Amino acid sequence: MYTVPAMNSDVGSNAAPVVDLFAGAGGLGIGVREAGADLRLSVELDPVACRTLRANMGPGQEGTVLQADVTELTGRQLRNAAGLGRQDSLVVIGGAPCQPFSKAAYWTEAGDDAAYRRARAAGVKNIRRPPAPTVPRADSRRTLVEHFARLVIESEADAFVFENVPAITHPRNRPMLDALVSRLAAHGHKITVTKVKAVAYGVPQRRERVFVLGSKAKAPSPPQPTHRSTADAAGPAEAHLQPMPTAGAACAPFGVDRYFEPEEVIHGRWAEHLRTVPPGWNYKAHTAWAGHPKPTFVTETRFWNFLLKLHPGQPSWTIAAAPGPWTGPFHWDSRRLRVPELAALQAFPAGYELAGTRREQVRQLGNAVPPPVARQMTAAVLATLAPMAQRPRRRAS
Repeated sequence: MYTVPAMNSDVGSNAAPVVDLFAGAGGLGIGVREAGADLRLSVELDPVACRTLRANMGPGQEGTVLQADVTELTGRQLRNAAGLGRQDSLVVIGGAPCQPFSKAAYWTEAGDDAAYRRARAAGVKNIRRPPAPTVPRADSRRTLVEHFARLVIESEADAFVFENVPAITHPRNRPMLDALVSRLAAHGHKITVTKVKAVAYGVPQRRERVFVLGSKAKAPSPPQPTHRSTADAAGPAEAHLQPMPTAGAACAPFGVDRYFEPEEVIHGRWAEHLRTVPPGWNYKAHTAWAGHPKPTFVTETRFWNFLLKLHPGQPSWTIAAAPGPWTGPFHWDSRRLRVPELAALQAFPAGYELAGTRREQVRQLGNAVPPPVARQMTAAVLATLAPMAQRPRRRAS
């Protein structure tokens, strides 16, 4: 059975104070506490996510939840809300909304790729796939990366952790990432950029994310993997790692009737197709490429997670925040995943409360940072702070 370590609610008096921006359901915050830091403030705009954060505050967890728009906050306000003076150390963490940078957005904005896929499915030959757009579309959420940097600077934070999707390194998004790094480096932060796989830190999910780790003391070292990314150790270098976490082990406790959700039942046009997709496959099981005797689809004409089904012996694919009716991953029993299964695949602690409707709960989980990953990234930054003592600061903005 896959288990999640209990949250450390007894942080020491000398633990580093942390402010969590774009807190969402609290995945980063859980990791902060697990790393031994003192989560002082969680800032989140969505009222439903704020309810989730408040529902999971217990004895010894004195962090404050602030429902606010980060674009309207100053560094001084962050410190005041966190109960920190100008002399106190501070670590700022956050994962700005990833939708403006997501890989799916490359192919959905202009519709060119959809037209290409339809033409391919219709048998049109000698047609070239259109290049991905190089100029981003207007999206106010893109500026939230700039506001993260601004608040790190204004609050005179000693260190920070920034998280986003790997597609933020795509050529059309890279200028935003480079600007973040350059701006914070210019204010004294030594920075490490690393791409990580959640499965390498014990999360039963093949989720990949980019982390920007910064500290004014020294550049943080990327944490080493704790778990294997494959079923068997590839050699002596992986022999010491823990076994690969699997979706089957994570979901096992929630497969009984008491966790049944009416929304998990699949109805509609592709229900029978989903039922006959083998575990670990997607719509391609119904193509000539896969040897289907009566193919319905042509390979590469649908998005990869269409009718995507989990394999119990493998980690899950990335959990989506807003899945469509035929967007996976689905359970290998040909149903939608239950909310507690989604939470387990994100490695949230057992019994973690999620506010809102089922759709709102799924959205919160899909947008969250898996706590074990957050714990490792936070620990990497905290390890740089030991040499730093309290020092005179300029007046916070």
